[in-house]
Amino acid sequence: MTDKLKNQLAFLYEADKMKNIFRQTLVGDGTRQENDAEHSWHMALTAMTLFDYAEPGVDLFRVLKMCLVHDLVEVYAGDTPAIDNEAAKSKEMREKAAADKMFAMLPPEQGAEYRSLWEEFDAEETKDAGFAAACDRFQSAMLIYKSDGYTWRKGNWTTAEVIKRQYPVKTAMPEVWEFIENALDDLVKRGILEEGRI
Repeated sequence: MTDKLKNQLAFLYEADKMKNIFRQTLVGDGTRQENDAEHSWHMALTAMTLFDYAEPGVDLFRVLKMCLVHDLVEVYAGDTPAIDNEAAKSKEMREKAAADKMFAMLPPEQGAEYRSLWEEFDAEETKDAGFAAACDRFQSAMLIYKSDGYTWRKGNWTTAEVIKRQYPVKTAMPEVWEFIENALDDLVKRGILEEGRI
């Protein structure tokens, strides 16, 4: 085998560890936590399925690549739940160090592409990254709503905190925002979430 292929296979084996990184979000039937690999796949499927709601000029192929690489660094950095303010303080440092290690496993040109996509997603400054971020947040919101607000309840979040977290959905897919509003209204009516302001 060439060194290039050896490096690519080593990277793929390392990426397989995403299956062992568990998130706070439960799977749809509420029986267990979702892992990073499942989240990335479901986020990519969300992007494909809801692409009709993306603004003109979004490149779906680039978005799908972002979906697949956006959490690779968590193999080393671990998942940092949005509800964990303490872990958020070291997130950027941990993830940059993890990116240095993870993407360096690949041949240089490929590693640079993956790193660039990861950084673009993280910055949320382009149309593609904005849509990818919206799909990331929306995928989680669907599952959290399905589990009666499990993750939001665990973090003692109010509706205002959920809205702040989900805001990329409103900006990148305004037609889909109605789902978030209806979900929050329902959870408030059932006494699961409290309304609040930030």
